[in-house]
Amino acid sequence: MTPEELPFVVAEHRKHFPDGFFARLGPAFLTAYSRTYISSPHAGAYIAESDGEPVGFLVGVIEPVAHRRHVLQVHRRKLLLRAAGALALRPPLALHFLRTRLPRYCRGLLRGRPAPQVARGPRGTTAVLAHVAVVEHARSRGIGEVLISRFVEDANNAGCARVSLVTVLGDGGAGMYYERRGWVPQGETSSPDGRRLATYDLLLNSGAAAEAC
Repeated sequence: MTPEELPFVVAEHRKHFPDGFFARLGPAFLTAYSRTYISSPHAGAYIAESDGEPVGFLVGVIEPVAHRRHVLQVHRRKLLLRAAGALALRPPLALHFLRTRLPRYCRGLLRGRPAPQVARGPRGTTAVLAHVAVVEHARSRGIGEVLISRFVEDANNAGCARVSLVTVLGDGGAGMYYERRGWVPQGETSSPDGRRLATYDLLLNSGAAAEAC
């Protein structure tokens, strides 16, 4: 993924994940947020093309703690300004933010102390697949699977033990898609908005080797 492809990524993100909080902050914030994956050496940002045109994207984090530190050091000011501007224009969303997210975001962005999402342990780090989407006219051609495989390969080469993701629980989510490809359900969680989510893990070669020792 390159900065020139961010308009495509932002448009598809808003189309596929319209209920996400970042998407609701608008394209300016979402552009700044997506740019963090491109600039971070601890993340992966991928574009799939067909006939020279982008048809899908994937963003994920290979080292969550280091990526969070990079975001705070390099992008914090711009993200804060974009978020503040977006919330000022959207009073209902600002109220929602105050009720559901302010304490957690204060601990992370405002104090500059990245709260580790996943701790490094003897079996290695857990990579996180954040978002993957394919344009409607290019579906059922294996494009999503290629994007996911590339991220999984990069995470495995980096020594990660597993890859984790969340998807909407039930019919609206992609749980069955991942289960057919070897991902293992790990339970349920909830977003700050109260949406029910299912968590999935894919054990990588480095993780399998560690468990065998």
